[in-house]
Amino acid sequence: MKSMKYILAAAFALNAGLAHAHGYWLLPSSTVLSSPQFVTFDAAVSNDPFHFNHRPLGVEELQIIAPDESLVAPVNVSKGELRTTFDAKFEQKGTYRLSLFREGLRAFWKEGDQNKRFFGKPEELKDKVPADAKDLKVVEFSNRLESYVTVGSPSKLKTVGRGLEMVAATHPNDLVAGEPLTVQFLVDGKPTADVEVEVLKGQTRYRNQKGEQKLKTDADGKVTINLPDAGMYWLDADYKDNKVQNKQANERSLAYVLTLEVLPQ
Repeated sequence: MKSMKYILAAAFALNAGLAHAHGYWLLPSSTVLSSPQFVTFDAAVSNDPFHFNHRPLGVEELQIIAPDESLVAPVNVSKGELRTTFDAKFEQKGTYRLSLFREGLRAFWKEGDQNKRFFGKPEELKDKVPADAKDLKVVEFSNRLESYVTVGSPSKLKTVGRGLEMVAATHPNDLVAGEPLTVQFLVDGKPTADVEVEVLKGQTRYRNQKGEQKLKTDADGKVTINLPDAGMYWLDADYKDNKVQNKQANERSLAYVLTLEVLPQ
C-alpha cells in the first residue's frame, strides 16, 4: 500500500530488527474447524503476503482470546530466520480472536547529515532522542494484527473501542468465493470515513498480476470487498488523524491487518 504502511510494519516488528519497507501477517493452517483440534500458525514480515522472504514476526504480545474471553497460551513457539511458528489448541465451540496489538511512539530527526529514528514506548523517548534534535517529528502509532478461528458455528465478535478495528457484515470465518464482503471500520469505536484499505489474495509469487483492491471507506466507514476466488486474503487498513494522547506527538497513525480465508462455493 502507501509508504506509511511500511513504516507501521517496521514499528510493529521492531524486535525483528527491520530497517526498511515490508508488510506483516499471521497465517493459520485452518480457520474453520468441525471439532476441537490444534491449528499451526506462521507469523512473518515479508515483501509478499504469506511468503517467507524477510524476517520473523515476534509474537510475545499475542493474545488468543477464546469465545468465553479466557486466554489460550500458544505452544511450540519457534522463531526462525524467516518466520515464527506456533500451535494453539481450540477446544471451545465458537470463534477465537488472535490479536497482536502494539502502540507507542515513533520519532524521526537529523544528526548532521544522518537521518535518525526511534520506535518504542513513550517513556523511552527522552532517553533515546536528544533534547535538541533537529527536524524532530513524533508520531503516535497504534497497530493491530488479527486472525480468527472458529470451532463449529461462528460466535459474535466484540470490538474494544480502541484504535482501528473492523466489523464485518458476514462473519470472517463464513466467507465463500464469489460473495462480496462488506466491512465497516471504526476508529476508537466510531465509524470513520476515508480509511484506506488494501486487499490482496495470497500466492502473488505465482501471478503476473497481483490483483490488489485499493479502497477507501465511505461516510459510514464501510467498503465492499470482492472475493472472487477461494484462498487466503491479506487485508490492510490505515488511517491518520491528530487525536493523540501523548503530548509529545502531533499526529497519530493507525493500522489494522487481518487474514481472511475464503472457501469454495
